[in-house]
Amino acid sequence: MRQGLILVALAAALMSTAVGVIHFKHQSRRLFAESQELLREADRLNVEWNMLQLELAAWSAHGRIERIAREKLQMRMPRRTDAVILKQ
Repeated sequence: MRQGLILVALAAALMSTAVGVIHFKHQSRRLFAESQELLREADRLNVEWNMLQLELAAWSAHGRIERIAREKLQMRMPRRTDAVILKQ
């Protein structure tokens, strides 16, 4: 009788351990897949960020701004006679 009770307890412990291993193995695989997806998203966002940085550099290039100021806004560099120096 006592041996049978010990055997049942050991079988129950073995089953609960097996279920625990299965559960945590499944959770580990799910989290690994999620981390891989997040890494792919981070790579995609990094590429997009680099492209936006290049676009920003192109739009803010000194020559482009100067050309727009001259052509569209009719701006020009001030002549020496246009400058006024104020003294306190």
